[in-house]
Amino acid sequence: MSWAAHELESYVIQKHVRVKVSFLAVLAGCLLPDQFTKLPVYGFSVGDVHVKAAVPWHYHRSFPGVGFTHSLLFCALVATIMLAVTRNRPWFLGLLIGSWAHVFTDCFDSVGTMLFFPFTTRNYSVGMWAYASQEGRYGDAAAYYSSLGGVWDFLWLVLVLTSVSVLGKRYFFTTIVPADPAWGWLRRKFRLSDRAMLALYRAFFVYGACRIFAWFIWARFIDHAPMDWRWGGPWWVDKVDLPAIHPWEWVVDTTIGVAGTAFVLWLGWRLIGRRLWNRAAAAEERSPYYRQFAPVQQDTHRTDPDPATS
Repeated sequence: MSWAAHELESYVIQKHVRVKVSFLAVLAGCLLPDQFTKLPVYGFSVGDVHVKAAVPWHYHRSFPGVGFTHSLLFCALVATIMLAVTRNRPWFLGLLIGSWAHVFTDCFDSVGTMLFFPFTTRNYSVGMWAYASQEGRYGDAAAYYSSLGGVWDFLWLVLVLTSVSVLGKRYFFTTIVPADPAWGWLRRKFRLSDRAMLALYRAFFVYGACRIFAWFIWARFIDHAPMDWRWGGPWWVDKVDLPAIHPWEWVVDTTIGVAGTAFVLWLGWRLIGRRLWNRAAAAEERSPYYRQFAPVQQDTHRTDPDPATS
């Protein structure tokens, strides 16, 4: 789905996940699988050199290519490296949850993602709207916002607005800030006021919402792309469809993929993850930042989240 929707889904995840996670990590995770892979899909130029994937969908979501970035194990690996480096459990959880959300929601287009790579290179797709990156940035946007893809984006906007308290000042200073020392670092490094920090937090929502409306208006009133709300649309784009397979082949690949992925996740947790998790827990107990906020989660009137300003 669009980057605008990926930005908005971070707020929905933050609101409904019942564990302490870093919002900034959730946001980074929601963008992670595309962060270093999307540019060659549309193409970019460096001086006189133009770089563009020969087959955009194959490069982006398949193998060989960088489709492995849209797999559950890749996301878990990156989150584990983050845990080892930062010793920060909220960042580990946020990065893992956000990136997995990206991988699963990208299954809704006609190409889908390789969820269970490397145990199977099969793409899993719902086929709700057309994958049209091969049409270029503007062609892709016209197709997306003229189909159920645009409806999907507006759905995420509605989900945030129906949980509008997640954008509130009280929620930010009693839930978002205490979970992540990065906010205290931002305050000290750039001398941010409470108002500036809150504006930064809300900016991702404003940016995502503006992108949705801007692209929708462009598709409707400037490009005049025909609307098509049928499943798999729009009809007029040369979309990418996955080749048909025998149901038993799908069952076998999926069984191997699920079993292999689950086993590696379990083994990784037993051998590495649990040790890193406990080490991070001990580091957080010694951290003056987390000790500072131990009573703050019950104090809904506190608005000064930075120990340095106490």
